Order: sequence, then structure tokens, then C-alpha cells
Amino acid sequence: MIFHPAIIALLVGSILISFMLSYSALYGMQILRRWDIKSGSEFQLGLERRTYLISTLMNYAFGFQLISLFLFIYSADFLSPLFVGAMCAAGSLNVNHWGYPAVMLKVVNFLFAGLWLIINYTDNRAYDYPLIKKKYGLLLLITPFVLGEVLLQGAYFLSLRPDVITSCCGTLFSSETQGVTSGIIAFPRPPVELAFYGFMALTFASGIGFYCKGKGGYLFSLTSLVTFLLSVIALISFICLYFYELPTHHCPFCILQKEYGYIGYPLYLTLLGGAISGIGVGVLMPFRNIKSLSVVLPSVQSKLAITSLILFILFTAIITYRIVFSNLILKG
Repeated sequence: MIFHPAIIALLVGSILISFMLSYSALYGMQILRRWDIKSGSEFQLGLERRTYLISTLMNYAFGFQLISLFLFIYSADFLSPLFVGAMCAAGSLNVNHWGYPAVMLKVVNFLFAGLWLIINYTDNRAYDYPLIKKKYGLLLLITPFVLGEVLLQGAYFLSLRPDVITSCCGTLFSSETQGVTSGIIAFPRPPVELAFYGFMALTFASGIGFYCKGKGGYLFSLTSLVTFLLSVIALISFICLYFYELPTHHCPFCILQKEYGYIGYPLYLTLLGGAISGIGVGVLMPFRNIKSLSVVLPSVQSKLAITSLILFILFTAIITYRIVFSNLILKG
């Protein structure tokens, strides 16, 4: 175990989140079975009082969940000088079997947490809490994922050994290695670049269309999700090359370091934020016919759509600026 304030904050925060989620999930099951807003029974009144507490707890818990992804990556990057062979977070995450599963699950839970907060915010705007069973059903789905992340993260930090020799990012993100990343790197760059900018343009078009007309929410949500996935692929395939100005350096973690102005943090924050906001528009679409949400929901969705568009535009602008003004010129 290696002690550092960020690591301690992650471990302590994860334990607290586990207790919060377990407590909330316990009452969530009661809400799913017995919630009846029309009832004036003592049990119903007790459930209603608890929902205020649970909603507050989950806002803090999922707020920390969003922050913890970047805190975890920062911690992994900070640890890299302690291991022979590691140059960035890519190497330190490879020190044991738990690092990469933990960070991938953290990304999934980042999206889940953001969507739950969107649904909770929308539900609290209505007088009769029409989405309460939906959001607690989602909470029960999310809970095992978060608890699994807590276990993986704990196993990763507790299993760290300074005498371990790991691999550098140049080895891990290479076309010669086995795995998904090697396939991405080996794939021809022009089709990936075309798909990235094509779907980003489609996302802009569908987002503007939804914002102006209030229609096509599912399309905008779908394109936001596909654009997010394609952006991750594009980062590894060709985007990172322009930041490093090296045709063989595909690591998505080195851009988080000081040498590159920590540009990775705003890149990943805008990408994740744009994806959550865009997907959130589609998640709320089935509830547009609920009477108590008829006035609130269009406003919430419009705000999500414009937020997603702004964040995706910032993400694309940073990348395009770097590609245009980089000293690296890729051919073919």
C-alpha cells in the first residue's frame, strides 16, 4: 500500500459511498414495492421523508463519483515514477490485474452517476415525484457496479508493490501488442478520422434540431453515445499523435501530464460531460407525456441539449486547433 492524500481520499470516499448506496438501495426496494403518492398512511409519509435524505445523500455520493474518476487517474499518474518502466498512468495501471478494470468501470459509473443525477433533478422539479420508482430502479442497477468498482479500486491500491517492473505506454499502446488497442492503432487512420468528424457533425445537427424544434431527442441521444465511443477510439488512433507530435505515440494518458499542459483533463471532461448531457436528453424522452412534467421537462431537455453541444464543440475545437497547428503531418 502506497500512501498519498489522493489515494486516501479515494479509499475513504469509496467506503462512504458504499454505505450511502447500501442504505439508499435498502429503502429503494421499499419504495419500488410500496410507494403510493396518493396514500396518507404513516408508512407512506415515512417513505416521503426518507426520500429527501436519500436524494441528498445520492447527490453527494454521485457528485464524488464524478470527481473520483479524475482523482483516480491523477493518482495513477502520480504513482508512475515509483515503478520501473512506467512513464505515466498507463504503466502504473498495469502494475497489477486490477488497474485497468477499475478505470474502465469508473468510466461506466461516471456515465451512470451523471444520468441518475439528471433523472433525480428532473423528478424533484415535479410536485408528485413521477419518476421516483424509475430513479430508484436505476439506483438498484447502479449499486452493484459502484460496489464492484470500490472493490477493484481497493484491490488495485492495496496490491501495489514498488518492486514490480511494469510496461511503458509505448509498449501497451502499440500495434504489436495483443488486445483491443492494437486493433484500433492498426486500423487505417483516414476512416477513423472521417467517422469521428462525421458523427460529430451529425450530433451537432441533431442537437440543434432538437433544441429548435423539441423533436429527435432519441436520435440526438444515440448520436451522442456513438460520438463518445468514436471519440475514445479516435483519441487512441490519431488525435493523441498531434499532441505528442510523434507518429507512434498513441497513449491516451500522457496528455494528462504537465509536459502537455494537462490538456487531457479538459478534453476528457468535455467529452464525458457532452456524452452525459446528450444521452440524458434521450433518457428523459419517455416521460414527456407525464402531466406534472409537461412544463418542466422541455426546459430541462433544452438545457441538456445546449450543454452537450457546447461541450462537444469545445472538445472538437481543442482537437482541431491542435491538428491544424501541430508540427506533425500524417500521410495516408
